[in-house]
Formats: sequence, structure tokens, C-alpha cells
Amino acid sequence: MPHARHRSSLPGTLLLACASLCFTAVHAQTPTIALPASAATSNAAPALDARAPSPPTIPASQAGTLALDQQVRWLSRAARSGLLASMPDAELVTLFESLDPLTLPHYLRQGPNGYASYEFTLVRRERIRGVWPNRPDHMLVRLTRDPLRIYAKWLPDGAHAGQELIYDDSKRPDQIYGHLGGVLGVVPMWASLHGPLARAQSNHSVRDLGVEYITRQFLAEGQKFADAGVTRPSRIEVKTIEGERVVAFTYETPIGQPEFYAKKEILGLDLHRPYFRSAESFDNDGNIFESIVFQEIVPKTFDDLTFDPHNPDYRF
Repeated sequence: MPHARHRSSLPGTLLLACASLCFTAVHAQTPTIALPASAATSNAAPALDARAPSPPTIPASQAGTLALDQQVRWLSRAARSGLLASMPDAELVTLFESLDPLTLPHYLRQGPNGYASYEFTLVRRERIRGVWPNRPDHMLVRLTRDPLRIYAKWLPDGAHAGQELIYDDSKRPDQIYGHLGGVLGVVPMWASLHGPLARAQSNHSVRDLGVEYITRQFLAEGQKFADAGVTRPSRIEVKTIEGERVVAFTYETPIGQPEFYAKKEILGLDLHRPYFRSAESFDNDGNIFESIVFQEIVPKTFDDLTFDPHNPDYRF
């Protein structure tokens, strides 16, 4: 039941920077669905919610015996209380193997899958024109959902360091503003949201940026996987990726591309909140063509200056 996304690496013209930002979007043919109303409204920190409930009274070893709706409630409480994060790797694997295959998508669907306003860092790579980049992008992103506004900066320890990008749906919904960074690259310009420059590094739209999108695509592809006879992940394991501990679910389709976004997807579930922190996509030959890991995810409130190119902290 995976999500979808696609491609990265930089030629040398401005809004290639913009394209580099457009990473968590879906293949053009992948259907989209509306997220629940609560999907981006939480203001609680991912792992430090002062209102966190007590752990569920039913032990993890018995969670798989519950009815589906009870399993979903159990999983939500176990995550928010910190129980999942405290469990050893082997117990986490046993737990998720015991749950109904519909528990995970129902848990994700009830949300919240993200935040109304938040800041995050991420590490990402995409295969562009057959080339897998030697160095990943490391990015800082500030985002609000209503209206959709985005500021992104490529950090010094990653590829394309110094690039910046701003998108504001309330002002120019079809335009992106950005620059390449570096000594000669700080020449900001506007470019079309869906134009050739914005697609030079990715098949994705900047509008799909954020943790919500991976979850949305996972849910959208769910019925296709069920129709293909894939109702359970082929593998469940616990991984630490870029310092983040996740439960990783591997889904592999019998058909592969182009009917599905990827032949194989590995999705890393956050242990505190109902969203995926990591995603890897593989083509029909088993080659990885996309990887993304969300690192720090922090709910924050931003003022208008955050999405203004005249912000003195920016280099537009």
C-alpha cells in the first residue's frame, strides 16, 4: 500500500533548485485523496506531548487479538503514550506482525498526519536521467498549510548548499521564487510551478512537500495493492535511519511499474505519530530511485516574514 514520489541531482540553472525541493510528490498517474480534516492541525510536538495519555492497559502481546477498531485505538494510544518508542526491536516486529493488515492504514487515516504549521529537516536523493547522486540534499523546510506557504534552504553539509526557495499559494499560486546560492548563484528569479525548469530535477510539485504526502499516497495506493493480492508487507523490521528509529514496512508488487509507482517500497513509520518518517522506492530492476528521511519535525508558528524574500536572514 505504498505512497509515491520521484527524482534529484543538479544541472546549473536557477529553478533547478525549485525542482530539487519538489520531492515527495506522486507520479502523474497516481490518484490523490483528501486527508481527514484533522490531518494537519496538531500543535503537539511529535514525541513530547504534555497531554500524552497513559499506556494502554492491554499488553502488546494481546493487541493482535482485539477487533480492528480496538487495534487502531490501541495503536494510537501506544504511540502517543511513548509505549511504542520504549519497546525493544523484536517486540515491535512481533506486535505489527500480529495486527490486522488494515490496522496500519486505518491508524494513518485517522491522523493527524502532520501539522498546520511546522519546521523540519530532511535528507533526500532522487535518480535523475539514470544517475543516482553521490551526495544527498540536506534541507531545512518551514511550511504552513492554510494558506500553503513554503520556505526551503539547502544546508551546508548536503548537495546544492545555499539554495533557497519560497512558495506562497496566497500570492502567486503558479510561481516559485528561488536562487542557486554560492558566490555566483545568488540571483533570485521567478519560475513557473510546473514549467520545464521546475521539473528539471524532479517529477514532483513543491505543493506536495511535507510528511502528509507520503501517508496520503500510501492510502491512495492501498486498494490497488489489495486488488493485486498484496494485503500485508513482505517484511517488517526496525531500523535507525539518519538517527531516526522507525518500524520499516516493505511492500512489493507482483507487477511493478508502470501500473504502480514502484516495484518495491520501504516505508518507515514514526513511533510517536501517525505518519511515515522515511521512504525508499525501487524500480522493476531492483534499483533504488528515490530516498527520503524526515529528521527533526517540530510544530511552529510563523509570521509573514518567514515567507518573505526580504527576510534579512535569507539571501534572496
